[in-house]
Amino acid sequence: MADEMVRAAQQFINTTYDNGAKLGISRLDENGQTSWTVMYALTRALQYELGISGLSDNFGPTTLSTLQSKYPNIHASGAPGNIVRIVQAGLYCKGYDGGGIDGTYSERVQNSVLSLKSDMGVDFAYPGSDVVPKVFKGLLNMDPYVTVNGGSEQIRAVQQWMNGEFVNRRDFYIVPCDGHHSRTVATAMLYAVQYTIGMADGVANGNFGPGTKSGIKAHTLSVGSSGTWVQLFTAGMLLNARPVSFGGTFTSALADAVRSFQSFAKLPVTGQGDFSTWASLLVSYGDQDRKGAACDGVTRITPDRAKALKAEGITIVGRYLTNPVPGGGAVPEKEIQSGELQTIADEGMRCFPIYQTFGRGASDFSYPLGRAAGQAAINAALDHGFRSGTRIFFAVDFDAYDYEVTDNVLPHFKGIEDAMRDDGNRYTVGVYGPRNVCTRVSDAGHASASFVSDMSSGFSGNFGYPLPTNWAYDQIVTKTVGSGSGSINIDVNIASGRDSGQGSFDPPRGVKPDTRLSPDVTTAMETDVGKYMESLGFPLDGGLRSYQHWKCFERTVTAHDDLITELSNRHNMRKALIQTTAYWEMRHIAPDDEAAWAAVILAFNTTRQYIRDTSTGIAKQRAVTLIGAWNHALDKGYGSGQPRRDVSVDEDKYNAWKQAYDSETYALTSVALIHRWDIDGKPGGDDDSPALRQPTLGYTDQEIYEVLRRYQGPGDVAYEEAKKRMGLYYVMEKYNSISRNL
Repeated sequence: MADEMVRAAQQFINTTYDNGAKLGISRLDENGQTSWTVMYALTRALQYELGISGLSDNFGPTTLSTLQSKYPNIHASGAPGNIVRIVQAGLYCKGYDGGGIDGTYSERVQNSVLSLKSDMGVDFAYPGSDVVPKVFKGLLNMDPYVTVNGGSEQIRAVQQWMNGEFVNRRDFYIVPCDGHHSRTVATAMLYAVQYTIGMADGVANGNFGPGTKSGIKAHTLSVGSSGTWVQLFTAGMLLNARPVSFGGTFTSALADAVRSFQSFAKLPVTGQGDFSTWASLLVSYGDQDRKGAACDGVTRITPDRAKALKAEGITIVGRYLTNPVPGGGAVPEKEIQSGELQTIADEGMRCFPIYQTFGRGASDFSYPLGRAAGQAAINAALDHGFRSGTRIFFAVDFDAYDYEVTDNVLPHFKGIEDAMRDDGNRYTVGVYGPRNVCTRVSDAGHASASFVSDMSSGFSGNFGYPLPTNWAYDQIVTKTVGSGSGSINIDVNIASGRDSGQGSFDPPRGVKPDTRLSPDVTTAMETDVGKYMESLGFPLDGGLRSYQHWKCFERTVTAHDDLITELSNRHNMRKALIQTTAYWEMRHIAPDDEAAWAAVILAFNTTRQYIRDTSTGIAKQRAVTLIGAWNHALDKGYGSGQPRRDVSVDEDKYNAWKQAYDSETYALTSVALIHRWDIDGKPGGDDDSPALRQPTLGYTDQEIYEVLRRYQGPGDVAYEEAKKRMGLYYVMEKYNSISRNL
């Protein structure tokens, strides 16, 4: 909703700095709405009026020191009119009365500044109606100084208290007073603790370092304690969503609340403000000297390593279901190794599975990719022998901002949840990630327990958020335990007891060649494939495409199952690679494709010229690709039954193209050969990708992704589309796996 006085503030910027683009002040939309864009323009205007060169959106040290030097107190006299106008405009953008934006520091402006300082909590630190530099800095940002969106009055009292108590320290700046914890408030708390310890300006740095730890250890609190330390401690409790009253006396009621928090966080239950409790209140990883009953890692658990872990008090280990790096890469034992789960069981330990593949940025999270991840995890868990009832923790291993959680992560976990449901809920869903991610995914009902990446204390989703209520594992520190053959590097996890992994396992399914599809699975397979494609926007009736789902499934999966099985066995590649590529391409055939095919046929029959190398047939193959793949196969000795053809000869190109158009057998056989050509790096082709390992039934997810991607081509679109093809691959593989393991 537009505010006319905010519009007036925008007009002030545009008219006063009408050469703004040259000055470095962008022209504003006069929409009457407060935003960072407006605040940045006001900040730049202030810098211009102060004579600062190189204007910036940041109200940083140079702006602050220059303001302190030239106009340490802005009041009814002494400051240039435009600086007063910037104050007036800022007041309106904050929701206060700014007078007439006329450069007059009127009684209305003075009263608003008094209200602003009171709302900030700095009215005693900065008495009177003058605007001082730190208040000006707080004025020109989007921080609220009143509760918003259901903010807590208790937390607002903490924020105001910190502002008033510490604002005159050099590196402490006014924090929002909106009743919500945040990264800014968490940093301010660390500064406040350091100042209370007695650290000088320039020494206090907002980090939880040795000096801070030592100072806290010297200030254990208990019933009867009072003063600033208790205020800080109750503030920390409130900011971690504990039901206490903000105050300066350590009461018996506070001791009870502390015991409750200590029990929740699996700390020693003392009822005191001891170091471990302080640490858990101030930083996500807490006291890193704590012993954990669980760990996770990327190293195989051998009998000697298991003994070393148990000597450390660890009985539960988290291990990865897959390793997306081809051939193991830098972490060759990241995936659970052959026989490892049996070793874990034999040593009296337990294991919880973690699934991670793509997942280092928001673009790797969506509903379809979530369905893909869910199915991939199911397949891998079954391969390794995890029994029904196991909880799989799905990783969100990046610093997801709140909007990315909303737009990407939550739909992704809905996709995981739906994949699990369609599989009969044999496994349950957990989430691994920063606190905010875990809380929001769990609150949305998509995960039943959280594995919290609290070691990443600087993540925006950890710093300023409480420990999720359903936390199962809390990752706090990396360390090496054991020695010699028992030495192992691990991430130590505190365990809450909400999850304990599994202590017994089915025999691993192992790597077996594909067989014909069991008649018992084809109906379910067709249904699941259809659901996945619907999640990508492909309706079962085909929509604007040429073929309905059932027809594509029949022609690329069931009708040629014998051929696809034979191709899989001959080329040592999973049937799902061939099925996925052929089905995906056929689902994309559209009427304009078929019109182009008719034109090619007509032109050749009329002129004997091959006029356009358009992709054709059920697998949408171009002549140059077909000729390149078949010639390469003939050279390598794994292709036969076709002549060598020349891509420079129209008749050769047309004959290869027409064969793919006419013969589904030829088209499907060509899918396998094109994959082989791609795997070899496509010598002589249009993609400069390096060669992959020769086809193996044990390809990693990353290798499968690359094979699927190369079929489409080298462009950016192919890389994004391959992620979607991966989801289809996992569904196809699910039912091939069932069939070969019957």
